[in-house]
Amino acid sequence: PTRDSETRGRGRIRIRLRPDPSQTGSWLLTAARSLSASTGPPPVGPGIEPLSHSELYRLSITDPDRFWGSAAQRLRWVQPFHRVRDCDLSSGRIGWFLGGKINVSVNCLDVHVDKHPDRVALIWDRDEPGTEVKVTYRGLLETTCRLANVLKSHGIAKGDRVAVYMPVSPLAVATMLACARIGAVHTVVFAGFSAEALAGRIQDAECKAVVTCNQGVRGGRIIDLKATVDTAVKMCPTVQHVFVAQRTDAPAVMGHLDIALEEVMSRQSPVCPPEPMDSEDPLFLLYTSGSTGKPKGIVHTQAGYLLYTALTHQYVFNCREGDVFGCVADVGWITGHSYVVYGPLCNGVTTVLFESTPVYPTQVRGRYWETVQRLGINQFYGAPTALRLLLKYDDTWVKKYDRSSLRTLGSVGEPINHEAWHWFYSVVGEERCPLVDTWWQTETGGICIAPRPAEEGAPIIPVMAMRPFYGIEPVLMGDKLLMSEVGGALCIRQPWPGMARTIYRDHQRFVDAYFKPYPGFYFTGDGAVRSDEGFYQITGRMDDVINVSGHRLGTAEIEDALDEHPLVPETAVIGIPHDIKGEVPFAFVVLKDDVELDSAHILKQLRDLVATKIAKYAVPDHFLVVKRLPKTRSGKIMRRILRKVAMGTTGDLGDVSTLDDPSVVTEIIEAHKQHKKQHQR
Repeated sequence: PTRDSETRGRGRIRIRLRPDPSQTGSWLLTAARSLSASTGPPPVGPGIEPLSHSELYRLSITDPDRFWGSAAQRLRWVQPFHRVRDCDLSSGRIGWFLGGKINVSVNCLDVHVDKHPDRVALIWDRDEPGTEVKVTYRGLLETTCRLANVLKSHGIAKGDRVAVYMPVSPLAVATMLACARIGAVHTVVFAGFSAEALAGRIQDAECKAVVTCNQGVRGGRIIDLKATVDTAVKMCPTVQHVFVAQRTDAPAVMGHLDIALEEVMSRQSPVCPPEPMDSEDPLFLLYTSGSTGKPKGIVHTQAGYLLYTALTHQYVFNCREGDVFGCVADVGWITGHSYVVYGPLCNGVTTVLFESTPVYPTQVRGRYWETVQRLGINQFYGAPTALRLLLKYDDTWVKKYDRSSLRTLGSVGEPINHEAWHWFYSVVGEERCPLVDTWWQTETGGICIAPRPAEEGAPIIPVMAMRPFYGIEPVLMGDKLLMSEVGGALCIRQPWPGMARTIYRDHQRFVDAYFKPYPGFYFTGDGAVRSDEGFYQITGRMDDVINVSGHRLGTAEIEDALDEHPLVPETAVIGIPHDIKGEVPFAFVVLKDDVELDSAHILKQLRDLVATKIAKYAVPDHFLVVKRLPKTRSGKIMRRILRKVAMGTTGDLGDVSTLDDPSVVTEIIEAHKQHKKQHQR
């Protein structure tokens, strides 16, 4: 490409680009990064000269075809698209970059190997500090190709689903990219889920193979992943192969389905031709909790998702060429998909894989900040839950480590509270690093509202997500009417490339959950308020989904597990605030009248049941045994009353006239008082 640039007032740069269609993936990214340190934002794409933030945002809303069509030129296409979008939110029809063919792994690996093969792609910060492993883009491409060839040689083809149950590791990333390279659809399951939860996801996705490790290592503990997989696959007839990698030296017990992954990889070629994929072919499924109890398989596709994660990663975090990006999320969650794997690798930076916990080893209570110093991290992206845990310790655990490499701080997973925000900004960031409190969801694919990007010098208001990203037009809704007030249900007016396309095998559920509540709009399920300046603050979930340590958890899913106990006819679970975890489940449990066992024994069984059916983090922090639950005459449980009881705010219960028997409220309040007395002794 040729570039003619001239300096305009105040250091603004005007740049005209004439693209070479065969190299659009590389030249545009280079141009964007070369300008990222200038006063104006980097160019989004050819044909869009550097504009102010407000001008770019306005263009993305008023002419989304031009904005996104230009932005998409940063990707390397096998075949160019002929139409930018074809969307109808009322029916849940979402299509972007139609007619285009692409391979995600090529955009995350090959385009960078062509330019700087020895640049570090991954820094695997293993559980023990100081034992990090670095993987170059060349090395990651070769590992990915070997793994892709293993999958192909065992019958895994385009469209097949592959479950990934692995700790944070280069091999987990390579597995995701190997699936993308051959057109298989990966579904990564957090390696803390139980065998039953894993089996449910494998069954729903009809996975043909599972990739796992013998064990996981986290916080000094060994987790037997292979044993969990063995139990799960007994319930999964579609699984034909289980590929087992070695994280530790402990030998794995191998069965007839099992294949030693490293052994078969060593015999494969380090070259694997990439499969050309339609823009709207599925890239991955990711299961997230819903209010119905059954986890839903959110489907993300190829080009739109990749473009959106790359663009948000660059603009929100001010990420530049040569940066070390530190997102400490697990790859089992959407944050790990978008901002550990796909966004950073598409942008060609170095991304950190954090295997440990923020408080391991115990003598290093500043593990995060020790990691920042040791690896030279430029952007740090973590959850408020961890921050609330760390701020309990003396500030010397932060200040003893050099954090001068940091340029941007970010929080993700749940709204951050004031104390954690100010500690993160003032102590960790030394009041010099912008702190971006990001709002987004599994379903949105990437960040939708955040303080950055913005005009140079624009203010950041503590604990506010603030500004919608390009193409995101938030609307606050009342009872199916636009509200003139500042609060309401958070909806988004226009489609954007990164949004989910459907729920696997249940598109009607997708429509009912996200587009039916407010026809023509995407309903986020969250409430929000908008300030006079037009800034947004998220107020929390509006349905029965709670946020435990940044992980979404459906209360109905916990209730389903509890209700399987033969002595428990009925339960109700609500979320209450928690200083560290953000929210925790509180379970109201009704026992059968003729129960002879001690209730404490039954509650232990219930805890074990939830841990087995879902995961340990889903176990309610509180159990309250009650004789009955507050129900309306139609049989609906009045959860707002239970929430007030659990939080000790029963002074104003509101209208209880719709209850079938209002006296039940007095019974539950009295039971809660006795419960508190017992725990205070």
